Amino acid sequence: MDFKPLLKSALGEEPCDLLFKNAKFANLCTMEYETGDIAVKNGVIVGIGGGYAAKETVDCAGRLLLPGFIEGHMHVESTFMVPRNLAAEISPHGTTTVMPDPHEIANTCGTEGIRFMHRESEGLPVDFYYGAPSCVPASAQETPFEYIEADEIKKLFADGSCTHLGEMMNFPGVYLGDDKVWAKLAASEGRVITGHAPRVSGRELAAYLLGGITSDHECDNAEEALEKLRRGMYIMIRQGATARNLKELAPLLAARPGLAARCLSVSDDISPNFIHERGHLDGCLRELIECGVEPLAALRTITLTPAEYFRLYDRGIIAPAKLADIVMVDNIEKCTVLKVWKRGKLVAENGAPTEKITPAVTSALPGYGGEVRTPTADELRVKIDAPGVEINVIGVIPGQVVTKTIRMAPTDIDGYACADAERELAKMAVVEKNRGTGRCAVGFLHGFGLVRGAVASSIAHDAHNYTCAGMDDISMETALRELACLGGGIVIAEGENILAELELPVGGLMSLLSAAEIREKTVALNAARDALGCTNPHALMQLSFMSLSVIPELKLTDKGYFDISRCEVMPLFVH
Repeated sequence: MDFKPLLKSALGEEPCDLLFKNAKFANLCTMEYETGDIAVKNGVIVGIGGGYAAKETVDCAGRLLLPGFIEGHMHVESTFMVPRNLAAEISPHGTTTVMPDPHEIANTCGTEGIRFMHRESEGLPVDFYYGAPSCVPASAQETPFEYIEADEIKKLFADGSCTHLGEMMNFPGVYLGDDKVWAKLAASEGRVITGHAPRVSGRELAAYLLGGITSDHECDNAEEALEKLRRGMYIMIRQGATARNLKELAPLLAARPGLAARCLSVSDDISPNFIHERGHLDGCLRELIECGVEPLAALRTITLTPAEYFRLYDRGIIAPAKLADIVMVDNIEKCTVLKVWKRGKLVAENGAPTEKITPAVTSALPGYGGEVRTPTADELRVKIDAPGVEINVIGVIPGQVVTKTIRMAPTDIDGYACADAERELAKMAVVEKNRGTGRCAVGFLHGFGLVRGAVASSIAHDAHNYTCAGMDDISMETALRELACLGGGIVIAEGENILAELELPVGGLMSLLSAAEIREKTVALNAARDALGCTNPHALMQLSFMSLSVIPELKLTDKGYFDISRCEVMPLFVH
């Protein structure tokens, strides 16, 4: 941007567009609170101090101004909202910039899905800077719409759809020198490369860092985070709807506030309900402070540090030559967001956007448009192939996306392995839908919490094929058939009856509904889940991770069982 035309306004010789008078603001350069008028011209802060005149003034007496909040890692698709509706939801919480990884829609719709997200994010009160997905598919065990290799990543950078490389989940491929993985790293050509390295340490961590990866959002304990900080990484403190690591990692920041220069607070996966109940990054700020982190250090993790990490040098602090992305709050501890300005324009006030963003989408929906054949009840039956065999079962861990590998004797009914509520044993099926083959794999879950009926979803990280957990084959057939009719979504069924559903027509991942409308549908889904006697309040979210073949331990994809810890395909039956 050419700042020369702003010089006279900066010198007080010409009036500015906007003036924040009597302002108390957080200065993250010196980690203190400062007072003074803040002058804005053409969306840029041009001066701080007294004597400025402006066309519009805002009296900030009794309030506190903060830099606009920056989300360092999230998946837009996990919110069920398209970018335009998401911006309307998070802007009133003070978020002015997000750095999403669109590998969810990349799996279901390919590179056109990424370009769709980029197009749909233009002209909004929140800036979206997408990372080029580095792992599509997440592993060889998953079936995406198309494979995204180094050449496609280069094109996404060249046309401006992406600005950095998204989370490098294939950490074994990095430290074992896989040629395709390293070609993607090379395609970044000096851009920021974000990481994903759960439990990677020691020599493997050192080798992983040779790939140019500079951050990780998978740390769930302070010891792991500290090792990665010591080795030069930035740590993203995740506090999402499923994976929540803030309480485990906050003591690091509380004891060493200086580490805020190397820590970002991020969401990863969040839902409309989660945002409604605790906010977005404003919630992270409150929770860090509640955990004993010095308030300005906590604030740095959602402002200056993500700006520096992603090389967004035009934002992150309140200072001349920076964008006028400004959040007005009552105080930093409560962080009740009163008003939000984006590039000097008021975009949100008292919890609502100042302008309605319509329509939900402005371009054609991407992805496979054909029919997907789902299995019948008979095709879902699992015949026991020999007497005395055991079955491999995915052990669900409450509140976690990691699982265990369990061996159990099957519940034998007329020679078929069946679900069994008394043994907490549910059947699971994954149906390939991204290419329309309808290939189906069947396995079992232990501890999922379902008592009867079935739950089916097209939210199934990372390939997002159709996934179903059920207690009888007819309910599973019904749920999967309805899911295909919707073109994606979440369906709860019992027998031949549909109890509740949420349609997700955008790549099988996102709705065209507003956040409030999605919350209403979610209430109905939760009520239907509870009506089936489900004891797991996070069943819908946990089901979405039972196919993710890059997080330990045992997962089921459309190609069958895969044990991530052993890095090998596993059979259903153990002889």
